[in-house]
Amino acid sequence: MHDLHPAPPAHRSATLRWSGYALGFALGGFFDGILLHQILQWHHLLSGVEQARQDIRVLILADGLFHALMYVVAAVGLWLLFRARRMFSAPGADLWLLADALLGFGIWHVLDSVLSHWILGIHRIRMDVHNPLFWDLLWFALFGVLPLVIGWLMHRRSSSAALHNSPLALVMAVLVAAPIAALPPPNQRQAVVLFQPGVSEGQALSAIAAVDARVLGTDPSRQLWAIDVATGDASALYRHGALLVSSALLPLGCFSWTRA
Repeated sequence: MHDLHPAPPAHRSATLRWSGYALGFALGGFFDGILLHQILQWHHLLSGVEQARQDIRVLILADGLFHALMYVVAAVGLWLLFRARRMFSAPGADLWLLADALLGFGIWHVLDSVLSHWILGIHRIRMDVHNPLFWDLLWFALFGVLPLVIGWLMHRRSSSAALHNSPLALVMAVLVAAPIAALPPPNQRQAVVLFQPGVSEGQALSAIAAVDARVLGTDPSRQLWAIDVATGDASALYRHGALLVSSALLPLGCFSWTRA
């Protein structure tokens, strides 16, 4: 006798789909915490918070609570996976689960980058470098955007050849190359510096002086400065509130918004 209520296809099972999202999200958190907090020790969860940074016990406790939260998310994912066990035999269920896990993994890193790095500022990928934005963008592209694209392509059942022929391959190349392009090349004297909102003109001038640079011009907001760096190391400005240091020096004499 035929089953009058057959199980829905694997890709239409919300329970299986959300189990993949949750497991991938938790794996993203574990990957970040174990690799960056413990093995490489590039940062702790609250490394950007001045009060927490003064006591290593507070940093370790915050990391532990973060991992405990990831265990809760993983437990929810495993519970949903158990509930969806009838779907395991459906055609393509394994690939759909893997694709959803990749999406969850990517979503974790996108949210972590946007919230923790750029909005809340509680930590950056690397806290001990002159150019933290480079590492933020590189991590965002490799472990955030790339898994999202791969998971999306798997859902579309694209072949590996389709990936190479897809315009998304060009998009990924740009996303990976962009952080590298944001770094000023070595021995490049001229640069344009964009300071973070809230940096006053006096603070900007002090930062420029700290790297032994000469002001060539600025815009009316006093946030964008064209400089000549005697040392050739404009990336040191990242330690003084710079949001972006570019080697693409604009011809100042051609723009009315600049002043020497």
